[in-house]
Amino acid sequence: MNNSISLSLLKDRILGSLLAAAIGDAMGSATEQHQIDEIIAEHGGLLDHLIPPPIDTFSYRGDGVAGYFTDDTSQMIALAEELIATQGKITVKGWVNRLLDWATHSFYRDQMGPTTRPLLEAIARGESIDHIGVVGKSNRKMTSMGVTNGAAMRVAPAGLIHPGDIEAAVQTAWVTCQPTHDTHIAAAGAGAIAAGCAAALLPNADVAKVLDACLEGAKLGEALGSQQGRRVAGPSVYRRIEIALQEVQLAHSLEDALRRLEASVGNSVYMVESVPAAIGIFAFTSGNALQCAIGGTNIGNDTDTIAAMAAALAGALNGNQALPAPLVEQVNQANRVDFAVLATQLASVAFSNVCL
Repeated sequence: MNNSISLSLLKDRILGSLLAAAIGDAMGSATEQHQIDEIIAEHGGLLDHLIPPPIDTFSYRGDGVAGYFTDDTSQMIALAEELIATQGKITVKGWVNRLLDWATHSFYRDQMGPTTRPLLEAIARGESIDHIGVVGKSNRKMTSMGVTNGAAMRVAPAGLIHPGDIEAAVQTAWVTCQPTHDTHIAAAGAGAIAAGCAAALLPNADVAKVLDACLEGAKLGEALGSQQGRRVAGPSVYRRIEIALQEVQLAHSLEDALRRLEASVGNSVYMVESVPAAIGIFAFTSGNALQCAIGGTNIGNDTDTIAAMAAALAGALNGNQALPAPLVEQVNQANRVDFAVLATQLASVAFSNVCL
């Protein structure tokens, strides 16, 4: 499709995205469920470095080590491994099996979100998932089932294997949504992040082109989810992204941008809040990965996920060399994951897609 893309560029950009997401996730894990004023008061300003998650967070371990990532990055790695194993030809059944393996063996399984946990637990028991989240005695699922951000927090690799191919990125993202997040809202949010990551890999990519791709990905994802999944009550991810971008254009500082985003689109675990917030942070910081991590960390509420998604976009745009080496070293040392190997293998899949 675009033979000007080199394998070396793909390796650098993909490694940048994976590592940036992990840094954002690790930094944001220390402020999850906190509020902006609380974070600023606790840290004497915006938290801008890795610290051990305190006891009142989901990620607390008690060993005083900074740099641990959460289930967000752990599931992202699982998705990357499945895409590598299938050479990008991921299936719903294969992804379900990979998720079940993750839910059984991963250290991070206890951090599963409110949509993923009951579904995977039922599947693992060999039970039907038709009864999970139904309304009363009916067969209709509650609106809250499948509209949280689990599908978007892990979705970056779905875009990273499709450089510049927004439609393919959204299609792959939808496959990853279906086991746990089978709604048009989830498809829109995951599609937005996947499409942005795909667009960021092109040699001529810039912030504006990534933002356009995020919007297009949200539109395509919503259509796909409406056709093949469940259409549920709720706001438009596309429109919420538009609002987020409008708000950050008015901001005069990162803190002001974060407050505007919290007030206008929100910062919760719901897809319609966290994905637009992450894209708004990416826009305000002009795609600076560290500033994306800091922005997500300090916006409050679902900080680790917002920071991870924003930073994944920025890392894909600017590559590994743009990341602060000390933070990369901290995350690598804390988690003992060879992101370089993952990036090399994903780049091979991505390059094969480019050359088709």
